[in-house]
Amino acid sequence: MIVGIMADTHDRLPMLDKAVRRLNEEKAEVVLHAGDYIAPFVVSHFEALEANMIGVFGNNDGDRELLKKRFADIGGDIRGDFAEIKVDGIKVAMLHGHEEELLHSLIDAKCYDVVVHGHTHESVAHRNEETLIINPGEICGYLTEKSSIALLETKTLNVNNITIE
Repeated sequence: MIVGIMADTHDRLPMLDKAVRRLNEEKAEVVLHAGDYIAPFVVSHFEALEANMIGVFGNNDGDRELLKKRFADIGGDIRGDFAEIKVDGIKVAMLHGHEEELLHSLIDAKCYDVVVHGHTHESVAHRNEETLIINPGEICGYLTEKSSIALLETKTLNVNNITIE
């Protein structure tokens, strides 16, 4: 199964639209979003997504209740500040990552196969012993000048970092 991973949209709608198209092309069955959508008007741009979406909030998200309601209206599931997800036998923890001590505690606990986070806007995938840590980078491209997502293959735990152009 292909799991799409994204974060740090920051209201950059043209890049979000391209990322959604790419996730559909890659046939992602589940998409995880590690927060910082920013404003509720961004939600309508996720409607074209052909996968189930699960998300968490980031430190810059504005009207959380309206974001949650709008995502629910299109079938998205925004869990709050943290989500524990089981997908294809893989146990995933997801948070935005701005609380670094919490992020490192989750990684060091070795309770999860995968820890997904955003916040730094840098695309990385690496292992800390048994735990795979994935930051898909940023959709917005504001800090790195590169819009990116990640694809996780659940059978192999291989990660493909993809630049969105």
